[in-house]
Amino acid sequence: MNLHQFRFVQEAVRRNLNLTETAKALFTSQPGISKAILELEEELGVDIFARHGKRLRRVTEPGQLVLQSIEIIMREVANLKRIGEEFSQQDAGTLSIATTHSQARYVLPEPVAQLRRQFPKVQVVMHQGTPGDVARMLLDDVAEIGLATESLADTEGLVSLPCYEWQHVLVVPARHPLVEVDRPTLAQLAAEPLITYHPTFSGRSRIDAAFSKARLKPNIALEAIDADVIKTYVRLGMGVGIVAEMAVRNDPPGGDLAWRPAGHLFGPNTSRVAFKRGAYLRHFVLAFAELLNERLTPALIHRAMAEKAGADPTSYDL
Repeated sequence: MNLHQFRFVQEAVRRNLNLTETAKALFTSQPGISKAILELEEELGVDIFARHGKRLRRVTEPGQLVLQSIEIIMREVANLKRIGEEFSQQDAGTLSIATTHSQARYVLPEPVAQLRRQFPKVQVVMHQGTPGDVARMLLDDVAEIGLATESLADTEGLVSLPCYEWQHVLVVPARHPLVEVDRPTLAQLAAEPLITYHPTFSGRSRIDAAFSKARLKPNIALEAIDADVIKTYVRLGMGVGIVAEMAVRNDPPGGDLAWRPAGHLFGPNTSRVAFKRGAYLRHFVLAFAELLNERLTPALIHRAMAEKAGADPTSYDL
């Protein structure tokens, strides 16, 4: 058996047992992958996959155990590579970050700039996607550190820690009637067309929950994943925007848009930083986490990584 066989099995499961897609992802041939998997099954003496003809249909019961072992082996191979890189290159290497657009646009620029000043030989690669994408990129070793508000705390195989709290704000044209209201109500918002995030982004679930609890139905005129896009359509008079506060924090006063805090309506949100459980974290990865929040010290992260799977992730306070 060899690492190529393990990688083929692992990728086949990630690609929903579609060997054509698996071959494309690994830049090899479908027959080659099929042969390698069959040879591994023959050597192990068990079927990893149940088949219908040449198609893979499901993972067998012994196959589930094989997959667990393969995950451990491939994780440790990745760790060996990181250890080698760290001790051979010292302060050089690549830091891969998985995050959402809001975090990349409004939160990460200064910490990334600080990291580059501390470690000028470190290249930063930023991968953007949905919170679910962020979790998957960590699990797939595409990224070493992730930052998002949703998904990270609930994903098996990840260790996540609270990074910072934030609230939503209402964004309106400067002459909108809500500018004169210090504490807008849900009823007032329900009477307006709203422009806000897609349901999987930036605390949208809290917005929906607040309206549902008040037995009000919001009039969502437009959904987007980008606060800058939301503000653009607010400027066009399409409705009242609901965005994360970091999206307006640096807006100049006296502009064409005004904003009002909405934490009293939708409650606080917590963005979390996450790592793959069991991963070896190079020192500049730990340094970057501490730049995100000074309380995210290497000692705290190592303690969280050492906790057993299933430990309460909320036990680490901001």
